[in-house]
Amino acid sequence: MTATLFNYSYRPPAADARQASQGPLPFRRIVIVGGGTAGWMTALTLARSLLRRGVEITLLESPSVGIIGVGEGSTPWLRGFFDGLGIEETEWMPACHATYKCGITFDGWSTKPGFESYFHPFASMLDNLTMTQFIHNVETRVRGVDLEARPDRYFIAARLAKQQRAPKPAENFPFDIWHGYHFDAALLGQFLQQQAVALGVRHEQRHVTHASVDERGNITAVHIREGESIAADIYVDCSGFAGLLIEQALHTPYVSFSGNLYNDAAVAMPTPIGAAIPSETVSTALRHGWAWKIPLTSRYGNGYVYSSRYCSAEQAEFELRERLGLLDADVPARHLKMKSGRVTRHWNANCVAIGLSQGFIEPLEATALLFVQQTAAAFTACLDRGELGEPARERFNQQVNEHFEGTRDYIVTHYKTNTRTDTDYWRDNAANRDISDSLKKLYSLWMDGKSIAPGVREQQIGKGYPVFSWYSIMAGMGIFPDAATLRPPLAAEARYSMTEIDDLLERSAANYRDHREVLADIPRRRSGDALQIYFW
Repeated sequence: MTATLFNYSYRPPAADARQASQGPLPFRRIVIVGGGTAGWMTALTLARSLLRRGVEITLLESPSVGIIGVGEGSTPWLRGFFDGLGIEETEWMPACHATYKCGITFDGWSTKPGFESYFHPFASMLDNLTMTQFIHNVETRVRGVDLEARPDRYFIAARLAKQQRAPKPAENFPFDIWHGYHFDAALLGQFLQQQAVALGVRHEQRHVTHASVDERGNITAVHIREGESIAADIYVDCSGFAGLLIEQALHTPYVSFSGNLYNDAAVAMPTPIGAAIPSETVSTALRHGWAWKIPLTSRYGNGYVYSSRYCSAEQAEFELRERLGLLDADVPARHLKMKSGRVTRHWNANCVAIGLSQGFIEPLEATALLFVQQTAAAFTACLDRGELGEPARERFNQQVNEHFEGTRDYIVTHYKTNTRTDTDYWRDNAANRDISDSLKKLYSLWMDGKSIAPGVREQQIGKGYPVFSWYSIMAGMGIFPDAATLRPPLAAEARYSMTEIDDLLERSAANYRDHREVLADIPRRRSGDALQIYFW
């Protein structure tokens, strides 16, 4: 088994196309409908490549429509977004009450002894020293041998989260961790707005009511509540679940994921944060869904994602308040409705949908901003090359749809592998057979004791996630033969010392400081921080 390179460094694809695309572009004006994090992240991505080429970018933001504002966690790709724009953590993190995120603890999803809780890490260079041991022990455990296989024991990020340390190494310790963030979503949107406007993006407070479409299916103008019309060559729909342009105007078909992702609602409320600031998200299984706990510098963000088929909004709020000790407290709760799925064509005619308007896979694993970031970057690359025809749209839509399908499979796995039996919600999730052929093949290989690594590496199964992520979730949930049936390992099977691994990671963790201490003095990015990390 050999390692393959998974490059976490980020540069917008448009930057690579500039040498070959300096001529005039076949469009002059882009209008973005909707603000929030999706709108302003898209505006910044477009502006970085297209403003210098004479393209006018205008963002229309309704003064009467609020933003969702509770998506407060990210994947590691957000770090690459800011790095690509040259924006330091010292600039944006304090402004957004942001903290570092080493990974996610999943609590109570499994009832198997020894696997009731596990930590899913983000990767580091240091993991190259323990990845072989992890993969070997997991694969051997699947075949019925009694070896340590919990992911928490093998990754430096798990140690840092447990000790509430920040994923920022000491100057003389050259092992970078590709971390995510927690942040106040409303403040992040405001920060991105300031950056985009400073670059030259036009910002107008206008409420768009509808759009006009010509006989060829192109949008010709968007109409404002006060009666004015605004025309452009290209339109970007960042109007959220409303899908004002992509669905309401262009009638793009929508594919629902409700058959295998049951959650369609959430309730959220804040609680105070103490002296210590964790460097992890915690996802705890509750009766009819799961609760998030996200640490910011100013508070904890808490919420309960649930299915309204099994639980009313009032029941969900009561369960969350009871959990947080807020039954008698005057703390307001925010109730949200959501839908999991995607449009069939994210780029339809002269309109592209980005953010909730293009689709959504429930908040688990914090993928919403990742879809925004990668969709905006891929679309900008096409525009920068002047590729606006049907072949470009087909390639783009296929790429984005594959990303959605792969991410859905990974999220579904959290529910499908649960072993809870306390409610119909969890029993139905475990019994659900509405899963993709790719996922069926992955599960079959795993249960037969065969390695899933080759299929995942070649992206035949488990698309969109590296091998170590699949091994972490399957091993973390305890998808192994029962402990009573395990046999002791042979000498060749017990080839790795857990004492040595523990010693390596414990001594390595000492090179990272307390999380709150680092947040008070955030280091500037070093030239070698965007590193290539090897995954199995």
